[in-house]
This record gives sequence, C-alpha cells and structure tokens, in this order.
Amino acid sequence: MSKYQVNQKGYYGPFGGAYIPEMLYPNVEELQKKYLSIIQEDNFQKEFNELLRDYVGRPSPLYYAKRLSKKYNANIFLKREDLNHTGAHKINNTIGQILLAERLGKKRIIAETGAGQHGVATATVCALKGLECVVYMGEIDIRRQAPNVARMKMMGAKVVAAQSGSKTLKDATNEALRDWINNPVDTHYIIGSVVGPHPYPDLVATFQSIISEETKKQLFEKTGNSLPDYVLACVGGGSNAAGMFYHFLDDEEVQLIAVEAAGHGVNSGESAATTALGNEGILHGSRSLLMQTKDGQVIEPYSISAGLDYPGIGPQHAWLFKSGRGKYVSVTDDEAMRAGLQLTQLEGIIPAIESSHALAHLEKMQVDKNTNIVVCLSGRGDKDLDNYMKYFGF
Repeated sequence: MSKYQVNQKGYYGPFGGAYIPEMLYPNVEELQKKYLSIIQEDNFQKEFNELLRDYVGRPSPLYYAKRLSKKYNANIFLKREDLNHTGAHKINNTIGQILLAERLGKKRIIAETGAGQHGVATATVCALKGLECVVYMGEIDIRRQAPNVARMKMMGAKVVAAQSGSKTLKDATNEALRDWINNPVDTHYIIGSVVGPHPYPDLVATFQSIISEETKKQLFEKTGNSLPDYVLACVGGGSNAAGMFYHFLDDEEVQLIAVEAAGHGVNSGESAATTALGNEGILHGSRSLLMQTKDGQVIEPYSISAGLDYPGIGPQHAWLFKSGRGKYVSVTDDEAMRAGLQLTQLEGIIPAIESSHALAHLEKMQVDKNTNIVVCLSGRGDKDLDNYMKYFGF
C-alpha cells in the first residue's frame, strides 16, 4: 500500500476521516463497508470499462503540443480530458458512482457543482440510467455557467440554487449534504471531487485514476519512457489532479505540481489558494486544510474560475502538500486567462479556465528541451466563452 493512499481508517496521514452528523452514519457506513467489494467485482469493472470506452470515448488522447513546446523550450504533452463526452474529466467519476448507486439499490441521485461540469456529468449518467437527479449549484455560478445549467435541465435534472454564503461551490455542497440527511434511504450523493467523508476521496480518486493509467502507457509509446519529469494539474477540491497524480505517486522522480487559484493575488483577500492560506480543520465531513478565521469560520474563496473557488482541498492533497510529495503553487486570474488565450492561439484548443491555471504555471518553470511535462487539460472552454469574451473584450 502506498504511503500516499488512504489507510484502512480512511486517513491520508493526519487528514481525512468521516466527521458527519449522526443521521448520515448509515449512508456513509454502508458506502465504507461495500464500495471496495462492489467496484472490484468483475461485472462492475466490465460495465465501467465498456462505458468509459463506448460512451465517454476513452482513452482520451495524450497530445504533443508542438507550438506550445517550442514556446517554452520543453516537451509539453496535454492529457485531453476536454475531449471526453460532456467536456471534462468529471464523467469518469459519475459513471463509476452511478453504477455503484445502482448496485446499492438507490433510486435518486443528488450532486453539487461549481463550474457545472460535474452537474452535467451527473445529469448525463442519470439520464443514461433513468434515475431522478437533483443538482445543487450556487446562485452566482448558475449565472456565470448558464450553458451548463441548460444542459442539466435538458437531461431532465432539477437544478436548485444555493442562496446562502458566497452562493458558490461551498454553499452548493452544504445544500446537497442537507438533502442527503433528509433523504437517507433512497438517495445516493455523487460528490464531484476528492472531498467529503471517507470513502469519497478514495472513491473519486480511484475512478479518476484512469487518467494517469492511460498517460503512463501513452507517454511510453511516444517517448519510450512512461515517467515524465513533471505532471501539472489545477486544484480546487482536486479530482482531476488526484486522477492525474494517482499512478505517479510512488514514482518519486516525477515532480507533481498542483496549481491553485490565487484570484486577485494570494494575499489580496480574494483568493482560493488553500495551501498558502489554509490551516487544518474540518470541512464537509473530512479533516483537511481550509481557509478559515482564527475562530474557525470558513473564509469565502474567490476565483474567476467557478470550479476552483473552494475554500479547502481534498485530504489526499493536504497530505501530499504536508509530506512534500507534491508542490502546491498558485496563479492569478490574469495569469490563467492569458494562458488560456495563449493555448487557444498556439494550438487551436480552448481550455476551461480551470485548466488554464495549470497551463499558466509553465511560465514559471525552469526547463530545457529534454524536459517532458504532462499537463492535465481537465476540461474544454465552451462553458467559459462568456467569461473569456468579457475579459478580453471580444
């Protein structure tokens, strides 16, 4: 067992666990007891892999970005999760969790979403399987991610606005947890990131691990070496990064770089750079790092990216940061937007603003022409066109 993976008690080092109200114990305990045996069953794996291949469109390509590589004098490969059905990595997890929910006999699915990609992916698999779907989304995110809201509604999902707090991802998560408490018997909560009580961080990372599993094989085919020098991914809660890092965790020669959202600047008061600003605490059912006041009140995060403005990170990321296995950095809104436009104009690929944060860090790296870098392009930028247009005045 890797020292960077979850232990039998649900912890990554000092982080993780299940800090939940009593009414949620039956749900979470059922998951803890059954999830590993269910997802390891042959018929589960067969259906999961068939859907990933025939429905999602995997494997997603590992693309050598020739002009971007020339710009930075390195070999830059993009793991094209943006080419998945629904336009992001989120579908990998929702396919797995809907199959798990079916086997647990659940008839109703709830989810939270920020950028809307997880909401779309959840609505998609509910339509596929004919299950009721309710998605909680912050009121502000509903406004700035209107195309994804329309997609969810077309799929038959009910989209419920979270109107408390910052009216973004944290608040949508709070509302989804309340719903689960009130509907414990027939409802499964498909959490979209590597957050929440055990076993969710491990469950989501396991389903997303297909990203790095494919990457190793594809990089070997292209370079003769399955191990890059660097792996980059953006981090809010951290599911695309968890999947991108998963099969490299014990390859200590591979540098893992997670890029958080600095917003208007790490110390501007409008940021979501959790590892720079956060302290240990409990958020949404697990012990991790989170942005909080001295008396433990959650500080509202900010990012131009609706998928990164979360006030904490998943417990595995907290452990990778604390243990030194991962390097956690941040870039500002401005840096991310410029990087997104640059990729568009160099390679003809419009990235999600979340993914643009990872791309922006390339500017800050010391590399040479023999350096192999893999960047997780976690999502496509269709959903963000309005933001790009406003920012650049197109």
